[in-house]
Amino acid sequence: MDKPESLRGRGGFWLALGDVQIHVGAEEGVERGATKAHLAYEVDDVPAWRERLSALGISMVSSVPIEGYERFEFRDPFGNRVEMIEPR
Repeated sequence: MDKPESLRGRGGFWLALGDVQIHVGAEEGVERGATKAHLAYEVDDVPAWRERLSALGISMVSSVPIEGYERFEFRDPFGNRVEMIEPR
């Protein structure tokens, strides 16, 4: 499947199988705190998730906007990148 225009220059590719998407990126010399590799959860009500996680002391990480989606990212306690995303 085609990646959004705003992400095409970042390498990797996206696949779709039915209603499941897999987004694959490639990196050399991976440093966990700086890697693009992450889980993405499609959720309802992204603002509520942002508020709930912020209330727990979790810091949000800025991300590249994707047209048609509301999203944010954070790092879990182990340094893994996690994304919450919702189609608009």
